[in-house]
Amino acid sequence: MTETGFEKVPARDRRRFPGISSRAYEHPADRSALVALRKLSGFDTVFKALSGLLPERSLRLLFLSDSVRVGETQFPHLHAMLRDACYILDLEKVPQMYVQQDPRPNAMCIGLDEPIIVVTTSLVELLDEEEMRAVIGHEVGHALSGHSVYRTILLFLTNLALKVAWIPLGNVAIMTLVTALREWFRKSELSADRAGLLVGQDVTASMRGLMKLAGGNHLHEMNVDAFLEQADEYEKGGDLRDSVLKILNMLPRTHPFTTVRAAELKKWSQSRDYQRIMDGHYPRREEDKDTSVTDSFRESAAHYADSVRTSKDPLFKLVGDIAGGAADMGGRLRDKFTGAGAGAGSGGGSGTDTASEGKGGATGQG
Repeated sequence: MTETGFEKVPARDRRRFPGISSRAYEHPADRSALVALRKLSGFDTVFKALSGLLPERSLRLLFLSDSVRVGETQFPHLHAMLRDACYILDLEKVPQMYVQQDPRPNAMCIGLDEPIIVVTTSLVELLDEEEMRAVIGHEVGHALSGHSVYRTILLFLTNLALKVAWIPLGNVAIMTLVTALREWFRKSELSADRAGLLVGQDVTASMRGLMKLAGGNHLHEMNVDAFLEQADEYEKGGDLRDSVLKILNMLPRTHPFTTVRAAELKKWSQSRDYQRIMDGHYPRREEDKDTSVTDSFRESAAHYADSVRTSKDPLFKLVGDIAGGAADMGGRLRDKFTGAGAGAGSGGGSGTDTASEGKGGATGQG
């Protein structure tokens, strides 16, 4: 059963974002990975088939019977933070939330028809109030973005892959989808981290929470700047062999590495995009229907190109150098075959064929 309306305002003075669209905080890589996922051959057919097969009712009954449902009389402080997060991001229906006994600190948002948020007891014990507020905002961001649908499919397919591992071709087909979903989901986590920051509006608390996920409840032994330096060292360190190992290490994961998440979130918190949202300038949901998929893909492609160009990773630097060399070679070939730079004028109507060497007398109008 979901709740509607809000009886309480945020626990402290923080901005609210009425009608905010998930496009405001979505990482470009999240959108591009989802577009690529949908372009995967046969994905739409499989998606429609799985939507009818997934045991969502079973999942809901499982949490209802074997976890603690958060509410006004059970984990009331989490209930207040959940309602607060929905108020900040203007999510009208408050999702059901459960606390599940688990020694691993984790949280997730799943569900096809309506999202369910689940947090583990270990996470509740690990984080303080402001850190937990960012985590709950993270999960509400997943709900607002519609990520819970694909997360549910990923869980189902991962379990299915284990059951049919003995069928070579069947397992390959399923693992292709699983790999594509994992790539998207890793990017979606960066989007949800941003949503968590919009809810908590305390970048220090967000950093603390990520550090605790990496190193446990030992903040007195950790340092934010040193933690972020690890991300920088991870990105630029090593040679091409290390770049390949990074990819192999990442493939089985559903989440980006914690230091990388911290660095990405810190960078976004200092960006103009974040400041514009905080100033009240952001895309509204009512405008979503007019959004161009092509424009979103173009923006994502530009982001990837910029990432390759500015990356310190040895493999990405090599790709950038090759791409730059190819562009330079392409420019030379173009000049050669169009006559640019050869001093051969094209006549035209001006009668001034006086181009000097290296300047080219004819400028092609594409």
